[in-house]
Amino acid sequence: MSILAEPWNRRVKLGVQITLAVIVISSIAGAVAHAYRFWDDDPDRGAIAMPKPDHLGEKYDRVTYLEQGWDAADSLWFYNTPQGSDLMPYDFFLVLEQIDSTSLFRDNDNINAYRYLPQKPTFSNPDGLPLGFVRDDYKGREYVGLTCAACHTGQVNFQGQAIRIDGGPAGSDMERFMKDVGRALTATLNDPAKQARFVKAVLALDNYDSEDDVLADLKKFAQRVTTYAVINDPTTPYRYGRLDAFGRIYNRTLEHVMSGDQLKQILSRMLSEEELKVVTKDMGAVLTADDRDHVIEHIQPFLSVKQQLRLRAEIFNSPDAPVSYPFLWDIPQHDYVQWNGLAANAGVGPIGRNAGEVIGVFGSLDWRLQKHGTLSTLIGGQSGGVAQVNYESSVNVANLRRIEHHLHTLQSPVWPEAILGRIDRERARKGARLYAEYCLSCHDLIDRSSPERRVIAQMTGLDAVKTDPKMADNSVGYSGYSGILRNQYVGTDVGDILIQRKAPVAALLTKADVNVVATPDPDKWLIRAWAERIYDFVVTLRDNDINASIKQGPYEPDTTADPFASLRAYKARPLNGIWATAPYLHNGSVPTLRDLLEPSWLRPTTFYRGNDVIDRARVGFVSDVAQEAERRYFAFDTRLPGNGNAGHEGAAYGTELPADDKDALVEYLKTF
Repeated sequence: MSILAEPWNRRVKLGVQITLAVIVISSIAGAVAHAYRFWDDDPDRGAIAMPKPDHLGEKYDRVTYLEQGWDAADSLWFYNTPQGSDLMPYDFFLVLEQIDSTSLFRDNDNINAYRYLPQKPTFSNPDGLPLGFVRDDYKGREYVGLTCAACHTGQVNFQGQAIRIDGGPAGSDMERFMKDVGRALTATLNDPAKQARFVKAVLALDNYDSEDDVLADLKKFAQRVTTYAVINDPTTPYRYGRLDAFGRIYNRTLEHVMSGDQLKQILSRMLSEEELKVVTKDMGAVLTADDRDHVIEHIQPFLSVKQQLRLRAEIFNSPDAPVSYPFLWDIPQHDYVQWNGLAANAGVGPIGRNAGEVIGVFGSLDWRLQKHGTLSTLIGGQSGGVAQVNYESSVNVANLRRIEHHLHTLQSPVWPEAILGRIDRERARKGARLYAEYCLSCHDLIDRSSPERRVIAQMTGLDAVKTDPKMADNSVGYSGYSGILRNQYVGTDVGDILIQRKAPVAALLTKADVNVVATPDPDKWLIRAWAERIYDFVVTLRDNDINASIKQGPYEPDTTADPFASLRAYKARPLNGIWATAPYLHNGSVPTLRDLLEPSWLRPTTFYRGNDVIDRARVGFVSDVAQEAERRYFAFDTRLPGNGNAGHEGAAYGTELPADDKDALVEYLKTF
């Protein structure tokens, strides 16, 4: 042993001991924090009645929960656990007024109009934010953001009683909500009276030092939220209960990987020589460095509206394939998740999948080039010899891991006969025989409460299932500028892709996801942050019983020539709880289960969305409304791109059965 070896060994040993101690302390601290959140056990789970008829004439006098394996504390923890979503400063949301009114934007009647669910103040939600809205802390600032529950908590109404469905698809209108938030912030910025009231109310909360600081953030977030709405303005309206989540995640990825160098090249092709001279002169130093972060946000004030729209068309893809929010029961037991099986669920896959979701719902993404590699870039598979990228963000990996673990105990809801009426058991028995013949090969039966249940993705290619292809096609076909990711490698099931000037956005998102997860929490001391991240990886691997496996079903496999071919398919899953997940098909284009058993030419071409009143006989939401009320509802037009209601039909799918057999099948589906 050399003279230098012994002290070096002592240092290594000491470093290992310190790291282990930090891991132990962090795990204890995490357990304490985890237990602390379960102190909120309000028996109503924060729910409040909405007894006054709303703009659609709907009301409910009480809220009921079903047995889904969660008690009140479990539900409230899920509703109020932050994941790193930062929509706007927290104080702004508390005091922001509606666009044309002095009433608060977060007023329960206004929130209910977007079909987000109003809540009363509870221990873990002291300000009574809507269900799924929460305070998030990042780099010493407080923001309001969304939790998983905002998009994955459903509600079914019947005769003045609301049935709250944990893990069910939300009925919310995020498209209109985001546009109106941007308009409300802009109105506050431009209306002196509104601005004065806003500044006074924000300063009274004592988190800002001066009026100038408030106004600076008001200007920044009015622009940021408005830009988000403009970039993601869909050609096919989403409205209630739908979102092109992947289209929007893709666009946020493209926005934040953009480099100054690549943006200069784009502007030089997009603008005339005279326009470019004016724009670059006004921009000053914004585009002088390749590693400028948030570069698109920084240049917005220097472009005309017309130029901004041209830039949007050049950089971003249209998020024009809205789908229903997936329901979450049995998600940890799936081998692949998402409508087209895009995300593998094995190993630490759930962390990466959920990190991508936070990227889409306003995670703070401080991605930038850096001069040297780090442990994070090594783990993230960043190539040597090219610029390295720091993926610092607000994504709360520890909480994403806890949320996934929490979902293990969530069960699908059972049809509440005491509220919705008794199931015709004789007819259901007939339906069971038909189900075995027509449905069971794709939609397996599982025990909703068994800890050993597993869900195998039954993938059916677009040519076979014939449902609207837009979501699956977009996931594979969309490409974008690589920016700070250029010359990196990203792995696929059939080999690595070298990212060039433009690349499939699926590849860019995959690379970003891996590196976000590999980058420790910037709000914590480095050793502690790494210790906690390692702990999250280890616990996720320990908790996850899903191993890597091959997808099943008639789909096109990935090849070196087409590495994402398998994503041009849709997944069938067990139908337990299906009664609480209307409307149907991946894009929500069929209002009831009974309609789904008809050939597409007999399914409603147009139906109305906005209410959550259940149709007990046909199983879905009531979708026909009085003629005088039509203008208040959203007319879902199945003829628009992405809204197609065809497919899942023919002899193999039971759509040629006699009417009585179809009714029996629907009755049997109530028993799931």
